[in-house]
Amino acid sequence: MNAAAGNGGVAVPRTWASWPLSAWTGALMLAFWVGVALLGPFFAPHGEGQLLTNDSFAAPGVGDLLGGDYLGRDVLSRLIFGARRTLGLAALITLLAFTTGVVLGFFAAIAGSWIDGLLSRIDDVLLAFPSLILALIVIAALGTSIPVLIVTVALIEATRIFRVARSLGMDIVAMDYIEAARARGEGSWWIMWREILPNAMSPLAAEFGVRFTYSILFVSALSFLGLGVQPPNADWGVMVRENLQGLLFGSTAPLIPAAAIASVTVAINLLVDWQLRQTNRDDSYEPVP
Repeated sequence: MNAAAGNGGVAVPRTWASWPLSAWTGALMLAFWVGVALLGPFFAPHGEGQLLTNDSFAAPGVGDLLGGDYLGRDVLSRLIFGARRTLGLAALITLLAFTTGVVLGFFAAIAGSWIDGLLSRIDDVLLAFPSLILALIVIAALGTSIPVLIVTVALIEATRIFRVARSLGMDIVAMDYIEAARARGEGSWWIMWREILPNAMSPLAAEFGVRFTYSILFVSALSFLGLGVQPPNADWGVMVRENLQGLLFGSTAPLIPAAAIASVTVAINLLVDWQLRQTNRDDSYEPVP
């Protein structure tokens, strides 16, 4: 049994027709970029590293709708390939971070005592380091490979998720139905996945969107600094860094990937804001007569 079944209230069902304009805008923008990441490379006009001209920062033309980059490659094609790499890495990082942070956070809430204290102090120590500096130290020491990038950023993001999951778990563990589950002899893992997780899904879903956004920005920042995705592979952060000099020549090559990062961030924030408002509205239910 969970709180949703025993709260004595009626929740208003959610339908797509009831979504506000901001939620639709965010959903359509995000769906567009997900579609580009999944299907775009099959329809990209040119290869990821194909040279089209010897001119740097060529103006948009018939063969290259968004112009060329500093090496004469098609900006549109690299933007499409970069969408798959940027969003794919962010998704993997967020999933790994959430799995780690939620499991440890819920376990700390259930175990309590010295286990909770130990995990919380380790988390506090990691949070004491600025996230970007910590990532730079680890990646510089272990090398700029994709697995190192994923694990490093995921563990850094997991420290934030741990605090959210632990806080939610501490509130839910104090409920009567948790005591009833323990009285029935249910184990810690059963309580975590069958009692705590269903009742924490709504705030965790909002947190997932926030962490996904931060993962995109984090990966792009590391790529911009030269410690993330390495050229000639296309990544939005890499595209901004390698075409930065184009601003001196009036080229839009560095602005286009930056706008793509901004549009995905805005889309996810719109959905997260709607999710939080919907959660607060569902909490104000009318009791069943």
